[in-house]
Amino acid sequence: MVSNNLLAGPVWPGFGRLVKLHVLDLSWNNFSGGIPDELSNMSSLEVLNLAHNDLNGSIPSSLTELNFLSQFDVSFNNLTGDIPAGGQFSTFANEDFVGNSALCLLRNASCSDKAPIVETAHRKKNTASLVALGVGTGVGVIFILWISYVVLSRVVRSRMHERNPKAVANAEDSSGYANSSLVLLFQNNKDLSIEDILKSTNHFDQAYIVGCGGFGLVYKSTLPDGRKVAVKRLSGDYSQIEREFQAEVETLSRAQHQNLVLLEGYCKIGNDRLLIYSYMENGSLDYWLHERPDSGAQLDWQKRLRIAQGSARGLAYLHLSCEPHILHRDIKSSNILLDENFEAHLADFGLARLVCAYDTHVTTDVVGTLGYIPPEYAQSPVATYKGDVYSFGIVLLELLTGRRPVDMCRPKGSRDVVSWVLQMKKEDRETEVFHPNVHDKSIEAELLRVLEIACLCVTAAPKSRPTSQQLVTWLDDIAESRAQSSDEASDSFGFA
Repeated sequence: MVSNNLLAGPVWPGFGRLVKLHVLDLSWNNFSGGIPDELSNMSSLEVLNLAHNDLNGSIPSSLTELNFLSQFDVSFNNLTGDIPAGGQFSTFANEDFVGNSALCLLRNASCSDKAPIVETAHRKKNTASLVALGVGTGVGVIFILWISYVVLSRVVRSRMHERNPKAVANAEDSSGYANSSLVLLFQNNKDLSIEDILKSTNHFDQAYIVGCGGFGLVYKSTLPDGRKVAVKRLSGDYSQIEREFQAEVETLSRAQHQNLVLLEGYCKIGNDRLLIYSYMENGSLDYWLHERPDSGAQLDWQKRLRIAQGSARGLAYLHLSCEPHILHRDIKSSNILLDENFEAHLADFGLARLVCAYDTHVTTDVVGTLGYIPPEYAQSPVATYKGDVYSFGIVLLELLTGRRPVDMCRPKGSRDVVSWVLQMKKEDRETEVFHPNVHDKSIEAELLRVLEIACLCVTAAPKSRPTSQQLVTWLDDIAESRAQSSDEASDSFGFA
């Protein structure tokens, strides 16, 4: 960062070679000239701040290629033309562009098509004297009206509270949404307003909560057209929720697969960030394995194997088929959602990162959930595909054993599921790790094969772990063998 240093001259195009740099802050200087197109080569850039300089020309459209860019500010320069469309630019607020007299703040429309939102400096100068004449009188009138409004509103609020305290509370909660904002939809072109969301969740009433994530709550909502959706309302530290919001929108707007949760739309209004997903009738895998009183009795082995297959397919799509490839970085049972048919859908891409085709990893802070984080992340801030595979291996162990990754209520030596399973294998007691709900002599060989796959995933050496595509192949082979065995059994009893 070199902000507030009175630096002058053009912005150095050579910054584009700093492909590992995360933050470039040149604000509050005297830089002039245009924004170099070469900055689009800074593939790891997350923050670009060029505010309060003397830059001119247009904003290069190539900057939309910066997939990790979560903060962008070019306010108070002399920029002209349209704001680029696409990429992360769809999530930046108008405040990031103000103070550029000839820059059009209208999104998805040419400045030549509509009147500019921001007045030119020349026009401001011509009208300044007229404004000054009205200010003196206006201030006095506004002050009197404001005093009247405050007194009157207090009286009205007091009487309203006596009649209906809940109505007043709801009005206060929704005050930030006074100006209606349309929700941006991917799958449906029909208009959906923030008022529709508020009404469908009863102003985010706690009775509508169906889940809780690391950065916010998830609410069940029925839209005006009858569709059921899940609305995630991000809250907490602004920089964190903004990062999660950016990652979810960027990832799921690119990635479309039957085993990924479907992002139907999003809304960015005030300090709230709302993400709208297709509703998953059966909730999370974590709920079925660990939260239900029946300890997962409703999940027979056939369902569990199908869940493992679907999750593996979703992961393989992220790693291999999606362009650019995607690291999830938070694979766990609570991020595997189940629809009405118990088909698995990977969810929660708030920690996801896009990976360029020529890269094999991303440099990042250690993130994830205790018990699912690969051991190598403790030595190096590098996230890889094999890290996601490790986390998937933990999920396989959960499906087989019914245990959580870490359970401090268990005796010492069996609290960590990986260490416990490996020790049981060492003692040739691996059949004892299977949960009673799934352990059956008739499928024991099948269970052992899946256990072997899980152990390969959680091996300490990342290079020894399988790829996500290998996981798909192996699990599909097991499922096919199971189906063939079932057909042969039917034939032998004359059911064919």
